[in-house]
Amino acid sequence: MPSPASKSPFGRRLIHWSHRCNRNLPWRRARDPYRIWISEIMLQQTRVETVIPYYRRFLKRFPTLKDLANARGQTVLKVWEGLGYYSRAQNLLRAAKRITTGSGRRFPGTAAEWEELPGVGRYTAAAIASLAFNEPAVALDSNARRILVRVYAYRRGIGNIRAQRDLAEYFRNARGKNAPGAFLQALMDLGQLVCLPVRPLCAECPVSAGCKSKQQGIQERLPVRAEAARLPHFDVTAAVMLRAGEVLLARRPEGKILGGLWEFPGGKRERGESLPECLRREMMEELGVKVRVREQLLAVEHAFSHYRITLHVFRCDGLRGIPKPIGAAEVRWVRVQNLRRYPMGKADRVAAERLAGR
Repeated sequence: MPSPASKSPFGRRLIHWSHRCNRNLPWRRARDPYRIWISEIMLQQTRVETVIPYYRRFLKRFPTLKDLANARGQTVLKVWEGLGYYSRAQNLLRAAKRITTGSGRRFPGTAAEWEELPGVGRYTAAAIASLAFNEPAVALDSNARRILVRVYAYRRGIGNIRAQRDLAEYFRNARGKNAPGAFLQALMDLGQLVCLPVRPLCAECPVSAGCKSKQQGIQERLPVRAEAARLPHFDVTAAVMLRAGEVLLARRPEGKILGGLWEFPGGKRERGESLPECLRREMMEELGVKVRVREQLLAVEHAFSHYRITLHVFRCDGLRGIPKPIGAAEVRWVRVQNLRRYPMGKADRVAAERLAGR
């Protein structure tokens, strides 16, 4: 393992720089475990600027742990709508209920205790414990790994156990005896503002003098990356069935992607099917109804973390059968003007807005 570029001095310089940056992030105004927890869950795989308005809206609707624990699942999903990765919202609600019904009825105080809650993995647990309780936990996210790899000119791949052990040791050396929360916050700032994934701003870096990859001129080649796999693409169909100013919606089963959200019923096209054939099959399998597929209303492109879809939305007429939740959690006829009340994924929300004339 390479020797550390610096120990406590690295952390002190980094924290001093972060204090001068004085980023006005709403979750930094108090060391409140509830607010830090909400922010860390929202920041999972999501950019800071995207999170800020959702964070403020969420805290306005659920200002305390008790408010969240007492909320209905559909209410939480609606407030979360548009932020994506909806299992995060569902896990927040599950965790809030668990905390408020536990014997201590208090927030966990250590990273190990936080990690026992739904939706809280190793990094998130370590980050919350560091920021809220100053526990000297090792919190390694993509930003921290990128910084440490560059500072120590770590030339190996970082996707294995040995690399994680090495980077954890680098993290502890770089932090030294500095306050864990302040150090982690400063590391976050450096990764988000200066030590960028592409074209790092080395001239603005407060610790560039000790950065081994900068000295060797290889900072843009690190970390060593595996070649990104091409995301698969799927065609998905959806039916707009109307009756007397109402449209048919289906709620996705819990535990599936977008579980608990409402959608225009339909599903993924299988190989060899036309889009209308797919929609007729899906409506029979999922809802037990035979439909006539009419004109296509729109097509919406959307990317998930591991695949992309094109949602093809068709107007349909019912020919036989009453819609039943065979493959859905629930079906409901909803007045078109009330569609905005129902939490939906981004692609279905585009279709709903188009149907409502907005």
